[in-house]
Amino acid sequence: MRSRRSVLAVPGSNPRFLEKAQTLPVDEVFLDLEDSVAPAAKDEARRNVVAALREGDWTGKTRVVRVNDLATQWTYRDVIETVEGAGEFLDCVMLPKVQDPTEVVWLDTLLTQIEKAMGYEVGRIGIEAQIENARGLVNADAIAGSSARLETLVFGPADFMASINMRTLVVGEQPPGYDEGDAYHYILMRLLMAARTHDLQVIDGPYLQIKDVDGFRRVARRSAALGYDGKWVLHPSQVDAANEVFSPTQEDYDHAELILEAYEYATTVEKRGAVMLGDEMIDEASRKMALVVAAKGRAAGLVRTKSFKP
Repeated sequence: MRSRRSVLAVPGSNPRFLEKAQTLPVDEVFLDLEDSVAPAAKDEARRNVVAALREGDWTGKTRVVRVNDLATQWTYRDVIETVEGAGEFLDCVMLPKVQDPTEVVWLDTLLTQIEKAMGYEVGRIGIEAQIENARGLVNADAIAGSSARLETLVFGPADFMASINMRTLVVGEQPPGYDEGDAYHYILMRLLMAARTHDLQVIDGPYLQIKDVDGFRRVARRSAALGYDGKWVLHPSQVDAANEVFSPTQEDYDHAELILEAYEYATTVEKRGAVMLGDEMIDEASRKMALVVAAKGRAAGLVRTKSFKP
């Protein structure tokens, strides 16, 4: 699993932003050819993205290109030009506004054809599917199981809110009048269940009030608490907050590693299926929970500060 705590959106039509993105401590960068690029700038944006992937230093970052959605005339050229031009420097292709599993199958097939033609390893380039409307959410299970290349589902809140006529203009915040509960809870849980059923990651979408870092942190904590793997960031000010919110605390990470070691010792040396770790009883269920936290901590680069002593 790739670490995707912070997923930075970068317009492919802006060379200065493409250069700046390489210096930011984000887990993933997606070079955008879709909503952030004007129709007249699509061709130039493709050339910028290919050059940035080939010539830039993206060390430590997952490299993704978001192509245009399949309802447009640009999608097939987006895929062909970027993958033929810089496929060896590309980790995933993000397909927006996915409504049906056949759309992911189309992208998978085209990627396979390009990989064979270019001599790339077939199947290496992954797919991210962005769910942005009601039909996509209803078909989330089928979409999540549509391709072995699929790595993650991504929630696109702005288009989704418009598709269901949600009465708000502030992306990510609760609609006025919805005073009880969370208007996004069902959507987030629905995507989470579809993703986890097929062993995929799941990413929350952007928070557009880029100067309100406290608001970003509050909304990010909502999806992180449910189990989401990360969130989009639109501005450098949001990066540290995303990395912090979607990483376990040092204390939780140390505790998870201790549980794994203590359980391993109990089951292999002492031949017991349950054991006490301090005042806490741990068993197989504890091990599974600890694996999740430990994996997130390792992916975040945390280093243990405590060791297990039988």
